[in-house]
Amino acid sequence: MSNEPTTSPTDAQARPNVARMYDYYLGGCHNFAADREAAERVLQIFPDTGVAAQTNRAFLRRAVRYAAEQGVRQFLDVGAGLPTQGTVHEVVRAVAPESRVVYVDSDEVAVAYARRLLPGDDRTAAIRGDLRRPGEILADPEVGRLIDLREPVAVLLVAVLHFVPDADDPYAAVARLRDATVPGSMLVLSHLTLDGVPPVAAAQGQAVYQRSSAPLTPRTYAETERFLAGYELVPPGLVQLAQWRPDGEPQAGVSHGYGGVGVRR
Repeated sequence: MSNEPTTSPTDAQARPNVARMYDYYLGGCHNFAADREAAERVLQIFPDTGVAAQTNRAFLRRAVRYAAEQGVRQFLDVGAGLPTQGTVHEVVRAVAPESRVVYVDSDEVAVAYARRLLPGDDRTAAIRGDLRRPGEILADPEVGRLIDLREPVAVLLVAVLHFVPDADDPYAAVARLRDATVPGSMLVLSHLTLDGVPPVAAAQGQAVYQRSSAPLTPRTYAETERFLAGYELVPPGLVQLAQWRPDGEPQAGVSHGYGGVGVRR
């Protein structure tokens, strides 16, 4: 069976796409040849990238489960990427079946696949939107239908902010989303870092992504922590992803990023 997606826009095949590269790292089949070739180049530089991607997904599952257990029933997943095992709506509805989820991504293929795989109910939606324009996301009719900003909402920014360069002011975008939510809302955040990575390998990895749909902007611990301004960090704070509230789920301990959950003050 071919790994090519059944929907294959011509333009989408020519340039590596970061969502589909991530899907390839996770062992998915929603990727094109250009995505696989770029991902393999990254794997040659960082052979543990696939395991690190699994670690990131495991962090997402733990974090959204935690939010649901704390009573949050609305989830806005910005930069959701392609659907894969352990989706947000599956995880949170195991805790609270009435939970509502909106998936947001700037890639039309990712949104199309998400819509095809969503459950046939009125509590889940997928929309096209860009983190760099948070006002448009908040104004989307589907967000308005499913997310009541008068009640706590968990905003998920998992493995997306490192695709927003400083020139686009990602801190302002996160602050806009924060300010739109009420106290008790949450921010679930994971972010790529190259802290401790040899400079040559770091430059090689960034060079691969420079030719993709979204060049990388890795950030330091301090730069990542800034995104959580206005939130009270849930223990253990901002840590390596595998260290955030491990719950017995298999962990390889490989992480190229920081993760944390904050509660809106």
